[in-house]
Amino acid sequence: MTQQPPPGPGFGPPPPQYAPAPPQYAPAPPPQAPAPTPYAPAPPYAQAPPSQQPAAGPDFLAVDKRNAVVVDASGVAFETSGLTVEFRWPEIRGVHYRASPDGKALMVAVVHMDGRFYECVVEARPRTRLQEWFPQLAWVLGHYRPMG
Repeated sequence: MTQQPPPGPGFGPPPPQYAPAPPQYAPAPPPQAPAPTPYAPAPPYAQAPPSQQPAAGPDFLAVDKRNAVVVDASGVAFETSGLTVEFRWPEIRGVHYRASPDGKALMVAVVHMDGRFYECVVEARPRTRLQEWFPQLAWVLGHYRPMG
């Protein structure tokens, strides 16, 4: 068996005899900046302006093990298995809700201004919680969307 040379330090530029020649029309590459010194202090960043908080108002929250629905002054938010989608009031055409066919969950749908709709289903445990959610959700939606 022939011995092979030990592997190099890793992938890098090809050896000079195999390196492609730069095209004649390409500008020369800019020189690389020196590497930063290790443990150098981080450069100062401009502070972001404080976000404008919507006016305080009523809110609605329905949560189960995996999903959540939040309705507040900023709009409607769905959380499904750790992913959150937020809808602001100006982009919402309508919000619909009802009980699931088996009566064990709250089903909420947001209709976007362009016609797309998004749904979230939250289990009500115990089942009587569903009957508590309906008047709360109706009141909060009526507060922010009095015309529907």
